[in-house]
Amino acid sequence: MSQSLADQECKACTSDDEPLTEAEYAEYLAELDEDVWTVVDEHHLEGTYPFDDFRNALEFTYEVGELAEEEWHHPDLHLQWGEVRVEMWTHKIDGLHKTDFVMAARMDRMHEEYAPE
Repeated sequence: MSQSLADQECKACTSDDEPLTEAEYAEYLAELDEDVWTVVDEHHLEGTYPFDDFRNALEFTYEVGELAEEEWHHPDLHLQWGEVRVEMWTHKIDGLHKTDFVMAARMDRMHEEYAPE
C-alpha cells in the first residue's frame, strides 16, 4: 500500500520546477476531501472547512498556522464564524506543487477532530 498523501514529506520546490498540470495534480486532488477542496484556474487550491462555532474554527486556524510554520509553507487563511477558508499555491513557481496537496491532506486530517456532528 502506498503512503498516504498526508504522511508524505513537504518537500520544497526549486525555481526550476514547473507548476503541476491538471493531469499531474488529478491523483493528488482525488486524495483530498472532495467536499472541501477545489482547484481554481489550474493555479491554486481553495477549500472551506465547516465548524459548529467560532472557537473551533479559531483553534483550527491556529493549528494550521503552526503546521505552516513547521513546513515553511503558508496558506492564506480566512476565518469567520462557522468556517475557515484556505487558499494555497506555491508562490515560488506561481502555481501548484505537490507540497500544496500534502499540506491540504494534513489539514483534512486535522479537521477530522473538529468536524461538525
